Amino acid sequence: MHKCVFLDRDGVINRDNPNYTFTVESFEIIPGVLEAVDRLKQAGYLLIVVTNQSGIAQGIYSEEQVNQCHEYFQKTCGNKIDHFYFSPYHPTVTASLARKPGTLLFEKAIARFQVDIAQSWMVGDRGRDIVPARNLGIRTIQIGDEIEPENAADYRVENLREAATLILTYSKT
Repeated sequence: MHKCVFLDRDGVINRDNPNYTFTVESFEIIPGVLEAVDRLKQAGYLLIVVTNQSGIAQGIYSEEQVNQCHEYFQKTCGNKIDHFYFSPYHPTVTASLARKPGTLLFEKAIARFQVDIAQSWMVGDRGRDIVPARNLGIRTIQIGDEIEPENAADYRVENLREAATLILTYSKT
């Protein structure tokens, strides 16, 4: 069994854009993310990105563009992400259990990578990131304060660098 940090993408790894981030040119990595990814990887965590990419279903961008952004981040971080899972669905187009707050993408990762949920974490910036992790018994960290009070995470930090410090401190106790 492996310990894992699940990461949302937009707002956690790269700057969130209300008009979607789907080109490499607009994929702005948040300061401290590369350091955080490196520290977590060195501590033996699997790193799995779980992200909704509803612009695909809405016809705004393609799966290929999402993959290009992920390849860019993977190259920039030194290939430290173990897998990217994304849901291309949008509720106005088609419903899917793969879309967060559904748990399907997490369940796929847990099965594929033999994830020990008792040693794992989810870092997200929206309630839809926190809810599925909580439903599966994964500890949660929220970045920022834009999460509805009823969906608040176990811990709150300002960025992934602080989340990594919290995870690494907690794992030593």
